[in-house]
Amino acid sequence: MLAFLQQNLVPELPLEGWTSSFVKYVQDINVVDEFFDLVKDGIGAFVGALEVVLTAPPELLMVAIFAAIAFFVSGWRVALFSVLGFLLIISLGLWDDTMLSLALVLAATVVSLLIGVPIGVLAAKSRAVQAAARPTLDIMQTMPAFVYLVPMVVFLGLGATPGLVATVIFAAPPAVRLTMLGIQQVPQNTVEAAHAFGATPWQTLRKVELPQALPTIMAGVNQVIMLALSMVVIAALVGAGGLGEAVVRGLSQLDVGRAFVGGVGIVIIAIYLDRVTRPLGSLIQRKPGAKGALSKVLPGRKKETDVDPDTAGSTGSGAEDTAKVGAGSGSA
Repeated sequence: MLAFLQQNLVPELPLEGWTSSFVKYVQDINVVDEFFDLVKDGIGAFVGALEVVLTAPPELLMVAIFAAIAFFVSGWRVALFSVLGFLLIISLGLWDDTMLSLALVLAATVVSLLIGVPIGVLAAKSRAVQAAARPTLDIMQTMPAFVYLVPMVVFLGLGATPGLVATVIFAAPPAVRLTMLGIQQVPQNTVEAAHAFGATPWQTLRKVELPQALPTIMAGVNQVIMLALSMVVIAALVGAGGLGEAVVRGLSQLDVGRAFVGGVGIVIIAIYLDRVTRPLGSLIQRKPGAKGALSKVLPGRKKETDVDPDTAGSTGSGAEDTAKVGAGSGSA
């Protein structure tokens, strides 16, 4: 009996062979090859443009710009930290690597949000999309980050492009999840009020649901940036460059000093991005005109001060006037 139980009762699936065969089949398709070439060129140009924007101005001018952004968004403490942190980066000779890492993070964040936010909206509106998105996001978030680099290198080669694509795959799930959560948490009576005013589904989404869900969506943006930064460091293994390259070189050469210097730069960038992006949702909501979005759903709707003669005395300001008249006549 024990010998029978020790036999291989469960057949072994050749998943590794199937995956390799599929990759080889995809590589042999010319259309797919041209598509990946187009993706590589487009992403390379995007990252290169961001890197030029960040490295072209003088270093001290960029430090002042970063500090000004931190001051207006998060206050003087974060601004002071920004100045000291970026001056330390300059003194360590990490400025170019830091700007390349920042360009990769910004590019990955933009692409992740362009993909994740619409999918999150669809998932919040459709049960079928939500049912399909949840297990997919679970797989994307639990898969080891190194696994994403292998197929990207196979299809896109070495450099910043495979690192960026892998970063987008790794960092996009929080954008989808928190967008979906934010829209689902909008009070149903608010949505029904928008519909009662005659708002279309698109107007309700754009002027009611998205503004109400903005703090949750911005929390997703913060998580996307943090995950993108962590993945950009790992992407240095495939030649993405940036601060991760110093860490990888220190690891390969067992050079603790080099790895520590690269880690210091990563920590400064991570703290800066976290402190700057965290309060953005509340800051946007505090802007004039951010409140009262429901009153702007219908541009042609009459103001509250206008009295419709057909409805005067029953609703709105006409009801208040009628109540006052009735009260006056009763007392008389």
